[in-house]
Amino acid sequence: MDRRELADFLRSRRERIGPAEVGLPAGQRRRTPGLRREEAAQLAFISTEYYTRLEQARGPRPSREVLDGLSRALRLSDAERDHLHHLAGVPPGPLPGPSRQVRQSIIDLLRRLPQAAAIVTSAMYEVIAWNDLAAALMEDFSALPRRDRNLVRRVFLGPHPQGRRLYGVSDVDEFARRSARGLRATAARYPGDPEVTRLVNELRAGSEEFARLWESHDVCAKTTQRKTFQHPLVGPVTVNCDVLDITDRDQQVVIYTAAPGSASEEALRLLSVIGTQDMDVAH
Repeated sequence: MDRRELADFLRSRRERIGPAEVGLPAGQRRRTPGLRREEAAQLAFISTEYYTRLEQARGPRPSREVLDGLSRALRLSDAERDHLHHLAGVPPGPLPGPSRQVRQSIIDLLRRLPQAAAIVTSAMYEVIAWNDLAAALMEDFSALPRRDRNLVRRVFLGPHPQGRRLYGVSDVDEFARRSARGLRATAARYPGDPEVTRLVNELRAGSEEFARLWESHDVCAKTTQRKTFQHPLVGPVTVNCDVLDITDRDQQVVIYTAAPGSASEEALRLLSVIGTQDMDVAH
């Protein structure tokens, strides 16, 4: 175990993550870049004292479970995760859970789609990347804590502002069925992941609809190719929905485009100008 290199690596990874990236408020008095030590420890489900000792090169060899928690908390890539394990003298095992690390090339792709609303979702249906038009059409995800960016939690547990369930999409019932089936398949791929288990347990306890769908044991679902969002400012926006699989990360890119020359295309163009500045009316 290389304690000094491990400490330096943890510190460098912690300081590169902005609070908003993990659903934490930025606050006014941050003397250091990135996350605070106590925030990183909380996200990794370990004590602040233990994490501080690791960054001070004084800690004992962390277990595989602790390393997996640190990998998730610090949003490490697969290569960085393996490097962390090697520094700790613990050979890396199988990936512990769904990846939340989005490739830079995918983030660049979202930014190059100014006339399309696009998001990236994890295998847990968490929105982990988005472009400006998606934030204007759906919600300003940067203003939400991480748990509220999860679409399957939102559709079954809310909130439903102004009675609009999941942004008022026309296929909300089909999405509910599809997401429950998809989450069951995710649970089978990551049977030991605590986040997946917690999400499933929360949904089963809080939603009779989800519990019923879960007990059906279905794992197949069709994809809706066209849907309509009921937007509080510009009204109905009908879009085509295309889904691109990122198989090595177990993620999906979801792209919403309007038919050329349609009223919905004009609505998206208006939303690209309005942005999220007036989105508080939806809450």
